[in-house]
Amino acid sequence: GLILLILLSVPIGIAIGISSMFAIYASDSVTMSLLMQKLFTSLDSFPLMAIPFFMLAGLLMGKGGISQRILNLANQLVGWMVGGLAMVTIVACSFFAALSGSGPATVGAIGSFMIPAMKEKMYKSGFASAITAAAGCIGVIIPPSIPFILYGVISGASIGELFKAGILPGILIAIVLMVVSYLTIKKDKNVINDKIEVSFSSLMKATYDAKWALFAPVLILGGIYGGIFTPTEAAAVAIVYSYLVGTFVHKALNWKVIKESLLETITLTGATMYMIGTSIAFAYILSVEQIPTQIAQSIASVSSNPIIILLCINVFLLVVGAFIDTIPALAMLTPILLPIAVEAGVDPIHFGVIMVVNLAIGFITPPFGVNLFIASAVGKTPIEHIMKAMVPILLFMLGALMIITYVPGLSLLLTNK
Repeated sequence: GLILLILLSVPIGIAIGISSMFAIYASDSVTMSLLMQKLFTSLDSFPLMAIPFFMLAGLLMGKGGISQRILNLANQLVGWMVGGLAMVTIVACSFFAALSGSGPATVGAIGSFMIPAMKEKMYKSGFASAITAAAGCIGVIIPPSIPFILYGVISGASIGELFKAGILPGILIAIVLMVVSYLTIKKDKNVINDKIEVSFSSLMKATYDAKWALFAPVLILGGIYGGIFTPTEAAAVAIVYSYLVGTFVHKALNWKVIKESLLETITLTGATMYMIGTSIAFAYILSVEQIPTQIAQSIASVSSNPIIILLCINVFLLVVGAFIDTIPALAMLTPILLPIAVEAGVDPIHFGVIMVVNLAIGFITPPFGVNLFIASAVGKTPIEHIMKAMVPILLFMLGALMIITYVPGLSLLLTNK
């Protein structure tokens, strides 16, 4: 029922809810009242409050002048390289990821500046939009990350440790995307030389101008790792910080902009929390019907080798990520796949990174790649042109995924594991 409704383009949250009701009518093991209770109690969670808080903080930072100053600093750091504008886009997305926690928000904030700038320098429109969409994936890997918060709530893993585990894999993906950009632009003879002249004084000025943006992740992550506040409290602090900087320092926020940000956050939160509630209820029905056990047995029957098991899980998650948004996918699949991974000897923190990276790639794979649609809208580029340019980028990102999957030390190096 779920697959059929998705293919009929029914919104994912509604599709999950309807398919849950189908399952209840076909079975005597779960009642409708229990489903309603599960929908409510799954959202009665203090850590989940961090999701709308980080959404609002990201919007205020994007509209409060912080993203422009991040771009200026990134331009000084990597704008002198071959494919400088693409490099700037990737570095700026990595910086903004440490502020917003959202992939689509990162694409919207950075892409609105960088895609037109790349097209002016004769970058192919498909590549300009594709590299921005791919760089936006870093938004859910480098902390703070909304998917890591949700995975931590469902799995019981430490959200602070998950944040630490995402740092090096996020940097790896940024480096991989920079390599792709270098190779692509070096071969493209139509691109106007986009390298800029960089001086020590201009770098220092850009760094000074971006000081408030650079202090934000120090405040947010430093407070979490220093035990000063929880991730949820850190998200609330991020809102206050972004409001003060945007209003009194950059003077870019006014009541109209704040009102728009609040309304956008309410809309996004309503859709997101509804998806989380229905997804957790759906996962509960699956567990009652022993479906996770059957799936685990099926995967175990393929091989007892952890390498093969992780490969099967990766393929499965890549397919799921192409059709289902990251948040409902995590809510539904974490209770199913985590026991399989733990049985295969995978650390739960490491597995959280594997899941999020897999599903992040879903942001840039059709038919439901959210980053693709945002990059297409911002860059005014047809999806088919973006997908053609996305093929080599995807191959490199899959290579990074394999490294993250089979080199657990990359994810666990900064944690207490």
